Amino acid sequence: MKLTDLEKNRGLKINNRLKQGGTPGRFGGEAAATPDRKAQRKLDQEKGLVPFAVKIPAELATRLRERAQSGGLDLNALVAAMLEQGLAAASTGATPE
Repeated sequence: MKLTDLEKNRGLKINNRLKQGGTPGRFGGEAAATPDRKAQRKLDQEKGLVPFAVKIPAELATRLRERAQSGGLDLNALVAAMLEQGLAAASTGATPE
């Protein structure tokens, strides 16, 4: 066999393996498990959550993400807890942690 024939056969084998590989989870059944935006918005509204967008420095956002990840918390829960602490401290005149 020629070298080009060998390469062609190798390419055909690779294509066949890709076709038989199956569908990744993000495109298969797992994709249906996550609610779409409209359903997620409705779930959030039932919990009493509202979107609240703010612009903060990238360094602060990174620190918040790291802190949430190290504490095993959701970023939303961490920010809500920190805002509660800050607002409580501000109303009593104490300095936040």
